[in-house]
Amino acid sequence: MSDLKVLIVCLGNICRSPMGEAVLRDVARKRGLSDIVVDSCGTAAYHAGEEPDDRTISTCKKHKIPIEHSARQIQASDFTHFTHILAADESNLRNIERVKPKNSTAQICMWGSYLDNKPIADPYYGGMNGFEHVYQQCLALSDAFLDGVVGNNR
Repeated sequence: MSDLKVLIVCLGNICRSPMGEAVLRDVARKRGLSDIVVDSCGTAAYHAGEEPDDRTISTCKKHKIPIEHSARQIQASDFTHFTHILAADESNLRNIERVKPKNSTAQICMWGSYLDNKPIADPYYGGMNGFEHVYQQCLALSDAFLDGVVGNNR
Protein backbone atom coordinates (compact mmCIF):
# COMPACT_ATOMS: atom_id res chain seq x y z
CA MET A 1 0.00 0.00 0.00
CA SER A 2 2.55 2.55 -1.17
CA ASP A 3 0.01 5.35 -1.52
CA LEU A 4 -0.66 5.58 2.22
CA LYS A 5 0.48 8.99 3.48
CA VAL A 6 -0.49 9.93 7.02
CA LEU A 7 -0.24 13.28 8.79
CA ILE A 8 -0.77 13.38 12.55
CA VAL A 9 -1.78 16.75 13.94
CA CYS A 10 -1.80 18.30 17.41
CA LEU A 11 -1.49 21.91 18.56
CA GLY A 12 2.22 22.73 18.73
CA ASN A 13 3.81 19.65 17.12
CA ILE A 14 6.28 18.91 19.94
CA CYS A 15 4.43 16.37 22.13
CA ARG A 16 1.55 14.27 20.82
CA SER A 17 1.93 14.42 17.04
CA PRO A 18 5.69 13.79 16.78
CA MET A 19 5.29 10.88 19.20
CA GLY A 20 2.37 9.60 17.13
CA GLU A 21 4.42 9.97 13.96
CA ALA A 22 7.33 8.01 15.44
CA VAL A 23 5.10 5.27 16.90
CA LEU A 24 2.97 4.83 13.76
CA ARG A 25 6.07 4.65 11.56
CA ASP A 26 7.61 2.05 13.90
CA VAL A 27 4.44 -0.07 14.11
CA ALA A 28 4.06 0.06 10.30
CA ARG A 29 7.71 -0.93 9.81
CA LYS A 30 7.29 -3.88 12.17
CA ARG A 31 4.30 -4.98 10.07
CA GLY A 32 6.40 -4.82 6.92
CA LEU A 33 4.81 -1.60 5.63
CA SER A 34 8.07 0.15 4.86
CA ASP A 35 6.68 2.43 2.15
CA ILE A 36 4.11 4.24 4.31
CA VAL A 37 4.76 7.98 4.61
CA VAL A 38 4.18 9.40 8.10
CA ASP A 39 4.64 13.01 9.16
CA SER A 40 3.27 15.32 11.82
CA CYS A 41 2.51 18.98 12.27
CA GLY A 42 0.68 21.42 14.49
CA THR A 43 -2.30 23.66 13.91
CA ALA A 44 -0.29 26.50 15.48
CA ALA A 45 3.24 27.69 14.74
CA TYR A 46 4.28 28.17 18.39
CA HIS A 47 7.23 25.78 18.14
CA ALA A 48 8.04 25.83 14.40
CA GLY A 49 11.57 24.55 13.78
CA GLU A 50 11.97 23.07 17.27
CA GLU A 51 12.73 19.46 18.14
CA PRO A 52 10.11 17.45 20.05
CA ASP A 53 9.70 18.08 23.79
CA ASP A 54 12.45 16.36 25.83
CA ARG A 55 9.78 14.25 27.55
CA THR A 56 8.48 13.06 24.16
CA ILE A 57 12.01 12.07 23.11
CA SER A 58 12.76 10.28 26.40
CA THR A 59 9.44 8.38 26.29
CA CYS A 60 10.17 7.22 22.74
CA LYS A 61 13.73 6.23 23.64
CA LYS A 62 12.46 4.30 26.67
CA HIS A 63 10.29 2.22 24.28
CA LYS A 64 13.05 2.00 21.63
CA ILE A 65 11.10 4.10 19.13
CA PRO A 66 13.31 6.16 16.81
CA ILE A 67 12.21 9.82 16.77
CA GLU A 68 13.52 12.72 14.75
CA HIS A 69 11.33 15.68 13.86
CA SER A 70 11.30 19.43 13.42
CA ALA A 71 8.02 21.10 14.36
CA ARG A 72 5.98 22.77 11.64
CA GLN A 73 2.52 24.20 11.11
CA ILE A 74 -0.06 22.59 8.82
CA GLN A 75 -0.07 24.02 5.30
CA ALA A 76 -2.45 23.96 2.34
CA SER A 77 -0.36 21.41 0.40
CA ASP A 78 -0.79 18.88 3.24
CA PHE A 79 -4.45 18.49 2.32
CA THR A 80 -3.62 17.06 -1.12
CA HIS A 81 -0.26 15.41 -0.32
CA PHE A 82 -1.55 13.19 2.51
CA THR A 83 -4.25 10.52 2.21
CA HIS A 84 -5.13 10.72 5.91
CA ILE A 85 -4.96 13.62 8.34
CA LEU A 86 -5.44 12.44 11.92
CA ALA A 87 -6.22 14.97 14.65
CA ALA A 88 -5.18 14.40 18.26
CA ASP A 89 -8.39 15.93 19.67
CA GLU A 90 -11.61 17.79 18.80
CA SER A 91 -10.03 21.23 19.04
CA ASN A 92 -7.32 20.29 16.54
CA LEU A 93 -9.93 18.70 14.27
CA ARG A 94 -11.94 21.95 14.25
CA ASN A 95 -8.78 23.95 13.46
CA ILE A 96 -7.89 21.57 10.61
CA GLU A 97 -11.41 21.83 9.16
CA ARG A 98 -11.24 25.63 9.46
CA VAL A 99 -8.06 25.90 7.32
CA LYS A 100 -8.91 23.06 4.90
CA PRO A 101 -8.73 24.28 1.29
CA LYS A 102 -11.51 23.52 -1.18
CA ASN A 103 -9.30 21.13 -3.16
CA SER A 104 -8.57 18.92 -0.15
CA THR A 105 -8.44 15.20 -0.97
CA ALA A 106 -7.30 13.90 2.43
CA GLN A 107 -9.55 11.91 4.73
CA ILE A 108 -9.69 14.03 7.89
CA CYS A 109 -10.80 12.67 11.26
CA MET A 110 -9.85 12.24 14.89
CA TRP A 111 -7.21 9.53 15.23
CA GLY A 112 -9.28 8.08 18.07
CA SER A 113 -12.15 7.42 15.66
CA TYR A 114 -10.29 4.25 14.60
CA LEU A 115 -10.51 2.84 18.12
CA ASP A 116 -12.45 4.39 21.00
CA ASN A 117 -13.20 7.98 19.89
CA LYS A 118 -11.10 9.27 22.78
CA PRO A 119 -8.91 12.32 22.29
CA ILE A 120 -5.20 12.23 23.00
CA ALA A 121 -4.84 14.62 25.93
CA ASP A 122 -2.08 17.20 25.72
CA PRO A 123 0.63 16.15 28.23
CA TYR A 124 2.62 19.40 27.94
CA TYR A 125 1.70 20.90 31.31
CA GLY A 126 1.83 17.61 33.21
CA GLY A 127 4.43 15.09 34.27
CA MET A 128 6.07 12.11 32.62
CA ASN A 129 3.06 9.87 33.29
CA GLY A 130 1.09 11.96 30.79
CA PHE A 131 3.68 11.27 28.10
CA GLU A 132 3.61 7.56 28.91
CA HIS A 133 -0.19 7.62 28.55
CA VAL A 134 0.15 9.38 25.17
CA TYR A 135 2.64 6.69 24.09
CA GLN A 136 0.24 3.89 25.06
CA GLN A 137 -2.60 5.64 23.19
CA CYS A 138 -0.43 6.14 20.09
CA LEU A 139 0.54 2.47 20.15
CA ALA A 140 -3.09 1.30 20.35
CA LEU A 141 -4.23 3.87 17.77
CA SER A 142 -1.44 2.91 15.35
CA ASP A 143 -2.59 -0.72 15.42
CA ALA A 144 -6.25 0.28 15.10
CA PHE A 145 -5.55 2.67 12.21
CA LEU A 146 -3.44 0.17 10.28
CA ASP A 147 -6.00 -2.61 10.95
CA GLY A 148 -8.75 -0.36 9.60
CA VAL A 149 -6.91 1.01 6.57
CA VAL A 150 -4.53 -1.79 5.53
CA GLY A 151 -6.06 -4.80 7.25
CA ASN A 152 -4.85 -6.89 10.14
CA ASN A 153 -1.50 -8.11 8.84
CA ARG A 154 0.39 -8.29 12.12
